[in-house]
Amino acid sequence: MPVDWLRRKLGADPPRPNAPDPAAADSPEQLSERIAEVVRLINRSSGEMPGAAVVRARRLTDTLQEIIDTAAIRPLDIYAVMSVRNTLNDYLPTTLQRYLAVPESARHVARTSGTTPVESLVEQLEALQVSASSVLVASQHQDVDSLMTQGAFLATKFSGSDLDL
Repeated sequence: MPVDWLRRKLGADPPRPNAPDPAAADSPEQLSERIAEVVRLINRSSGEMPGAAVVRARRLTDTLQEIIDTAAIRPLDIYAVMSVRNTLNDYLPTTLQRYLAVPESARHVARTSGTTPVESLVEQLEALQVSASSVLVASQHQDVDSLMTQGAFLATKFSGSDLDL
């Protein structure tokens, strides 16, 4: 009790037991766990989705895992983390859930847009894949850029300088 009184008197915030660390939710380990959850959702729903959609959804989760795996070389860029997190927590599950909410009898019926819910699902998954592939390429290019920068540094450091007499 006296310690709490002293903390308040000094203006210190009381400690928060078991307060979640926001950065931990974006760790490669946590993101990989979230991928496993989404894969289970895809697998559970595979009987209600067209095969092409299941394949595209799994290819998307594989691409997201490849992005996360680049963290073994260098910490993930904040934009890569946001893209992976948003895809796993919102875009992909929402896309799948909205499709699964459509009655089976209406899934192959063209809407006013001219596309069926099945076609729309496949198109949406393909759009997510294009986005994830772009993030993966950007992450890989950062690795290449880092390697090239390191090579230029080493060449300058260990070769004769233009300033040597």
